Amino acid sequence: MIYTSEHHELTKIGGKAAALARLSHVVDNIPAWFVVGTDGSTEEEIALALNGFDADTLFAVRSSAIDEDGSVHSFAGQFETYLNIPKALVVENIRKVQQSADRERVVAYMRERGVERVSAPAVLVQQMVKADCAGVAFGANPVTGNTKECMISAVPGLGDKLVDGTVDADTYIVCGGNVEGNGVLSHEQCKEIAGLCRKVSRFFGRYQDIEWAYENGDLCLLQSRPITSLRKFTLKTGGINIWDNSNIAESYNGITTPLTFSFIRLAYEHVYREMCRILGVSEKKIAENDYIFTHMLGLCDGQVYYNLLSWYKLVAILPGYKSNAKFMEQMMGVKEELPQAVRELLPPPSDASIFTAIRRLWSHYRKNEPNVNKFFVLLNGTIKYRNLSDLSLFELAAYYRELENKLLKNWDSPVVNDFFAMIFYGLLKNTAKKWCGLEDENKFNGLLRNTGDIISAEPARRVRKLAEMVRDDAGVVHSLLNDDVFAIQRKMPVEMKAGVDEYIEKFGDRCINELKLESETLCDNPLSLYRAIGNYAVKLNTGKVQDFKDTFDEYEVINQAGFRKLPFRWILKNARRTIRNRENLRFERTRVFGAVRNIFREMGMHLASFGVIAERDDVFYLEYNEVLAYVEGTATTLDLRGLIDVRKREYAKYERLAYDRFDTYDCVAISKRHFRQTGHTGMEGDKLNGLGCCPGIVRGYARVITDPKDAVILPGEILVAQRTDPGWIMLFPVAAGVLVEYGSLLSHAAIVVREMGIPAVVSVKNLFMRVKTGDLLELDGEKGEVRIINER
Repeated sequence: MIYTSEHHELTKIGGKAAALARLSHVVDNIPAWFVVGTDGSTEEEIALALNGFDADTLFAVRSSAIDEDGSVHSFAGQFETYLNIPKALVVENIRKVQQSADRERVVAYMRERGVERVSAPAVLVQQMVKADCAGVAFGANPVTGNTKECMISAVPGLGDKLVDGTVDADTYIVCGGNVEGNGVLSHEQCKEIAGLCRKVSRFFGRYQDIEWAYENGDLCLLQSRPITSLRKFTLKTGGINIWDNSNIAESYNGITTPLTFSFIRLAYEHVYREMCRILGVSEKKIAENDYIFTHMLGLCDGQVYYNLLSWYKLVAILPGYKSNAKFMEQMMGVKEELPQAVRELLPPPSDASIFTAIRRLWSHYRKNEPNVNKFFVLLNGTIKYRNLSDLSLFELAAYYRELENKLLKNWDSPVVNDFFAMIFYGLLKNTAKKWCGLEDENKFNGLLRNTGDIISAEPARRVRKLAEMVRDDAGVVHSLLNDDVFAIQRKMPVEMKAGVDEYIEKFGDRCINELKLESETLCDNPLSLYRAIGNYAVKLNTGKVQDFKDTFDEYEVINQAGFRKLPFRWILKNARRTIRNRENLRFERTRVFGAVRNIFREMGMHLASFGVIAERDDVFYLEYNEVLAYVEGTATTLDLRGLIDVRKREYAKYERLAYDRFDTYDCVAISKRHFRQTGHTGMEGDKLNGLGCCPGIVRGYARVITDPKDAVILPGEILVAQRTDPGWIMLFPVAAGVLVEYGSLLSHAAIVVREMGIPAVVSVKNLFMRVKTGDLLELDGEKGEVRIINER
């Protein structure tokens, strides 16, 4: 069968010819052509088609395979192409093109890309153009991904010299009305080619790669296909985003599911919008900056990052931006200041007067302690015991809505306390340096000890108490260290079982990655608790428990303040109190997340039972609003199983990002990640440096742990981790010391080891790169130094 632009079947003429057939309706100057379809043709039919051309006409004979020049595979250069073919040889060259489908390079190309092999391609026969110059043009820059630019390559004569590389092409960039480059084309011709390329791109609905030629001053379109090489936007132009995982990686380490991310994104939006109201930012200003609150966080390859520019914009609309920005960086563990060029993108300063802000802050400061206590009462009244198995799907959705309305939208006490913790921590650091001459950050850490009754240290005390109950029963200790959950429970003494039940009742939601809704809790599987008790019992029996003398003299530091002692004591007292509240309120946050986790897992069980999703825990691959919409009748798709399958496949491809901070430009999803390299490595020969959290010098073998869930650490070993969260606390009591590559003096690990008296150093640069399990280390928790004595 012979096909033309007027009479054709798109499924029979292949990609190249199909594009020309469609373009014949919108572009006039396309050289005449016909196609020998994939269903074949006789020589008589081809001869009849050639009768429409003059006897001296020359032709281009090219392949037009079904998948060729498609949106995924270009097949560029795989099939044979023949140019300047006279009428008499057209049939012969058609057969050559058809036979080229069997060439090894074509077969290999298809095999590598999973393309179904075709017996023979359609063949496009097109009248040759007597080109003055020819080339290709891209509707978007294929090198940088810039969609504002059209890139043109041109050579004198036919464009085949461009393809085979026998001559160097002139390159032009057209952006708006500007043209860069000189050579065979005039700038006006460049603009005409760019205009044609954009017209064709608009017609097909995606950026095109066209072949063109000039003949006697007329622009001809020879071919058009989608650009298949556009993958990443590499330029540093357009809207910038700065992604930093600093302290947030402590709570959301590694891959985070859609349910968790969608929930925490909502929580951050509610919480920080309310904080602005509390601090006197006008509703008008809040509305003008609405984007800030919905974009506090981002998800990059399944991992949670601070959208740092939004945080700076948030602080910019608060009173006292200059001081607050520095305090915010300290609290969040941000190690690199915002570049000056980016600071210019921040919104105008707050419209709230500093005096109004101070008056409001003073009022909130006076009520901070009572309000924190009231919040505990509100939370306890809202997260009341409910047998979720008795609730229907709609009732479960209503219970979630109740938690959201009562707690997330009334999270003012924790927010205000966090704000004061940020302020007083920053003030303490500055005044300790200026008034007391405390330059060493490791010594400054001593001021943060003795913060009071921190609930995060209670699990460790309970683990020790439980270990003391069974330390003399070798059989139970062996079971705790080696058996499965059910075997351990059968051998567990009654008194210990009661203690374990009390522990799980209070701290059952405090688990590894406790703020990830998908995480397995102690209520689901208490094995990690049993192992911790067993290991601590061994530690007690081997005499590895050590007490370290704290050499830090708080009074000596305070006396250095001289006549400023009273204000310094006031700052110190408030820093300690607000940091204590901050840590205790984080535990209450864990309880809220535990309640939300239980609600959605129960909803997952209902949905799995009705066949809506395959398994209960598949619910974690849905966003929270998608689950609620399915129940409440506002869903835009009911195929939750299909949606879950798509996300599972996508998440399975994610790998852990190795960088803590990077920039993206324009569209985040397709932008190249511009990683930031820091010059300081933290290494000096065999010594690593970080921030000392708790004094004491210990020597022991390193135990590098990446996943604490089933980790084993022996008494006397030094725990080495990249990041920790509250769930790691069950490993701390067994360790002789703790080293963490990331974190700050206000990270959970730093606070807890201080309370437990375990020598520790955090923010140890390149710790994971240098230290391996079995290395003999010496750790100085006061100076923040780690010495590698003997590498394994």
